Amino acid sequence: MIEVKKNNFFFNEEVNNILKKIIKNKSLANGYIFYGAEGLGKKQTALQFIEEIFKQSSPSENVEERIKNNNHPDFLIIKPDSLLATKSSGSFDLEKTTKSGSEIIKIAQIRKIKTFLSQKSINSEKKIVLIVDAHLLNEAASNCLLKTLEEPSNGIFILLTSKLNFLLDTIISRCQIVRFRSFSRKQIKSILEEYLDTSKLKINAQLKFEDLINSANGSPNQLLKNIEIWNDFSDEIISKLDSPIKNSLEILEISKSISEKFEISQQICLVNFIQTIWWRKTKNISLVKKLENLKYLLRRNIQPRLAWEITFLKISIEDI
Repeated sequence: MIEVKKNNFFFNEEVNNILKKIIKNKSLANGYIFYGAEGLGKKQTALQFIEEIFKQSSPSENVEERIKNNNHPDFLIIKPDSLLATKSSGSFDLEKTTKSGSEIIKIAQIRKIKTFLSQKSINSEKKIVLIVDAHLLNEAASNCLLKTLEEPSNGIFILLTSKLNFLLDTIISRCQIVRFRSFSRKQIKSILEEYLDTSKLKINAQLKFEDLINSANGSPNQLLKNIEIWNDFSDEIISKLDSPIKNSLEILEISKSISEKFEISQQICLVNFIQTIWWRKTKNISLVKKLENLKYLLRRNIQPRLAWEITFLKISIEDI
């Protein structure tokens, strides 16, 4: 287990300066969209922003603890529900509205917001609604939210999303966009070296610090996930995947082992590592594209073992 020596590495100086200025000037808008790739600290930053807003009204209240425990009377958080409970409720565009094929934000949840806002604030001047993964709103929920945003109320909305284009243009136009940019390679390297206890990290001939930095794609959260997953891989698998496999029997064996031992999310992470390591060694763009297609198949859970076998066999016949 990799221990975190400090817990503030999600700090985004540009965003925090914007939010501090808003708090200082008391120039709160009715709606905000925190937009950026996954794992950039949007939710952590939003919760901190909400705390500061509430502290202006009730500085003596234990605001941080109440928000953390989700028991603040003027705070409501909306998260995607399992899609399994919604299959009989109507049709929707799975490709557009779902994150993993199993989650969605339903109209009943947005109606809950209207009830929440109709009640008088208890500890603060305004109530605050946080919507996580707002791009998972289905059509009915999106239209309901739009009407709620249009009506005068005592609420502040904060929508978190990594897919801005999935939101209605009319919703976007009623909110102030706060952009979260991916961390630079220098920042990711700083997190790896200064914020994390890497004494138990498997840094070896296969994986280098540079590979971890590249695999994070500018996301501190992805860096943490990658480290934890990498440490779960056995030395045997790591050594076998040091370079493209040429032997067909070995390909079948390693494909079987990977598909049986690891969850889909771990397999996708493993492909990312393989891409990073093999690209460093071969600089072969065709190989990278084949591994990208493997990730596509894995995300859709299309016969994972067969997907690994076919990908590795195609790569084995390339002149690398």
